[in-house]
Amino acid sequence: MLIELRIQNFAVIRELSVEVGKGLNVLTGETGAGKSIVVGALSLLLGERASSEAVRAGAERAVVEAVCDLAARPELRERLAELGLGGTDEFLVLRREVHVEGRNRAWINESPATAGTVGDFGRALVDLHGQHEHQTLLRSSDQRGLLDAYGGAEELIREVGELHGRAVSLRKELEARRARRSELAAREDFLRFQLREIEDARLEPGEDDGVEKELSRLEHAEELAREAEAVHDLLYSRDGAVSESLARARDILRRLSHLDESLSPLESRAEELYHQVVELGRSAGGYASSVEVSPGRTEELRRRQDLLFRLKRKYGPSLDEVLAVGQRLRAELDELDGAEVESGAIERRATEAEEELAARARELSEHRKEAGTRLSREVERVLPELGLPGARFQVRLEPLDEPGSWGAERIEFLASLNPGFAPRPLARIASGGELSRVMLALKSILARQDRVPTLVFDEIDAGIGGEVAVAVARQLAEVARHHQVFVITHLPQLASRADHHLHVEKGERDGLAVTTVQHLDGESRVREIARMLGGDPDSSTSREHAKELLTSR
Repeated sequence: MLIELRIQNFAVIRELSVEVGKGLNVLTGETGAGKSIVVGALSLLLGERASSEAVRAGAERAVVEAVCDLAARPELRERLAELGLGGTDEFLVLRREVHVEGRNRAWINESPATAGTVGDFGRALVDLHGQHEHQTLLRSSDQRGLLDAYGGAEELIREVGELHGRAVSLRKELEARRARRSELAAREDFLRFQLREIEDARLEPGEDDGVEKELSRLEHAEELAREAEAVHDLLYSRDGAVSESLARARDILRRLSHLDESLSPLESRAEELYHQVVELGRSAGGYASSVEVSPGRTEELRRRQDLLFRLKRKYGPSLDEVLAVGQRLRAELDELDGAEVESGAIERRATEAEEELAARARELSEHRKEAGTRLSREVERVLPELGLPGARFQVRLEPLDEPGSWGAERIEFLASLNPGFAPRPLARIASGGELSRVMLALKSILARQDRVPTLVFDEIDAGIGGEVAVAVARQLAEVARHHQVFVITHLPQLASRADHHLHVEKGERDGLAVTTVQHLDGESRVREIARMLGGDPDSSTSREHAKELLTSR
């Protein structure tokens, strides 16, 4: 709800802070005192276009700021958090700034925002009746929401929304699969050619490294055998080989160790070296004997190496990636082979969801039709009490071509305020006062379902008085049991029922007109009610009449 409205340098207002309480708040004052300026300032926070003409004479900028309590709309905190505009606080601060040179700026919780975003949050919290563009009940989506809440159709709406979402999702999946199948079918021959090329190669992971190593060994076979044999000769087989020299050195150290035991470790090392050299020489000889010169195998490996190179260049660059491409090609062809069966299953599920959606939407339509009839009767019962004796109200359900997430019809509230005229959409009712009273009738009936916490009525008392004024006041007080209501009024019957009475007054300061607002209670309120009654606010008769109104509310 609205807690405080702060205005600086807007029209004739130099600086003003209006604190609004729970229940019914009224703003009264002489004609021309600036009551409509307060509403005009508030409308900036609901999306009204800003004009530099609104800046007070001599000032550089006008500022309008509202502090709101989010208790009634906790989901707005989540949206604020999503937009990075706070959302952890219980309060929301909306701010618009209009510069005399025409620049406009906006903030939400001290963070820069667009005027449109400020308006979106403002309209979620404040419903202004008197200027059509700000009234939530003029929007079809809000009318639909209120009718469904009035008729208790929230569960049906949820089911219809879920079924619609499921049906749309399945149809999209079906379209995507069919598009994918068409794409794969157009490439099927090429895919099969590529897969056959890879699978016919019978590749093994890491095979290219093995081929390269084996081919290198075969291509250098003669050199490997010759040089290995040379090592064999040098270390072991020829006369004077290293092994013979080590054997002689070992024998010498063995004789000497009998004369000096300290040479025993050297003998042991010579023995060890001898055996190592013998083993090394024999191994080199064995390797030389094992080397095979095979031109056939060499050619085979060269062909294999060329094949692997071509496949890697085409699908690689590594053999692992070639194998991965083969797996992907196989998966795509498997997908193509099973696409028709899967598409058929999805289409059956989509059809079932659509049939169930149609059935639930028909049920919702019947529910709405019955709720619309009841709502129309209730509104038409209230309208005569509000000074509209010949008025008619109608809820029109306009069928859609197919059910959507909100059902199978567009909902619109219609009204005819004069006998002989066909009902028209609420947005086309010309008189602000009459429209405000239609809205009040709706609000009095839908008060518990309407989620906008603050209602502002600007022209509701236009052209009414007497018993109608009493009825309007009574209805506003009833609505104020469930909402915060703020009313600009000239009617003492209405002002006397307020929980909070604000008085606007125009004066002069430093040669410029200024507007001030003060809370009235006690004698000051009696005096204002007496003035509104048309009498002398200082006369005992007017004051007694005012006191009577205040005590009988």
